[in-house]
Amino acid sequence: MTWIIIAAAVVLLVLVGVLLYNRLVRLRNGAENAWAQVEVQLKRRRDLIPNLVQAVKGYAAHERATFDSVTEARTSAQRAATIEQQAAAESGLTAALGRLFAVAEAYPELRATENFQQLQSELEETEDKIAVARQLYNDAVLSYDNARETVPTSLVAGMLDFEPKPYFEIDERSRAVPLADFPALPSPQDG
Repeated sequence: MTWIIIAAAVVLLVLVGVLLYNRLVRLRNGAENAWAQVEVQLKRRRDLIPNLVQAVKGYAAHERATFDSVTEARTSAQRAATIEQQAAAESGLTAALGRLFAVAEAYPELRATENFQQLQSELEETEDKIAVARQLYNDAVLSYDNARETVPTSLVAGMLDFEPKPYFEIDERSRAVPLADFPALPSPQDG
């Protein structure tokens, strides 16, 4: 009878361990999937930038330093290997885009072009999608880290080396810059 109780206890412990392990794996995979969604939006943003730079270049060819800084920031964002590096690179890219939009402010004829307006609209939409994807990723990381750090799951996580995931945080001051709202040109009826 004692052996049966011991065997049942061992089986129960193994079953609980397997269930906790599977929960950790699901949460870790959820966080990784959420990060993949962030990367999709970041790639979309980086793909829009060359078109935006070209649109502004035609009007402000003398702003070479601004164009170079946007290009360098985009390259840095593409090369970032870790989430922390990605966050830093994206903050720099956002600041560089803000400077590009500041240059565009000085050219009303540029702001009036359909191409520039469409690119600006797409970039603003992408910025919103990045914010949502980033929030979903950070929520998934929170769930994963909470499970990893609370008992009894923390026992399994510690034994099986489930590492914490970093949050994706961007300097909010630089994030707000590219969402510049350019005033509409007066309509022919206004003049």
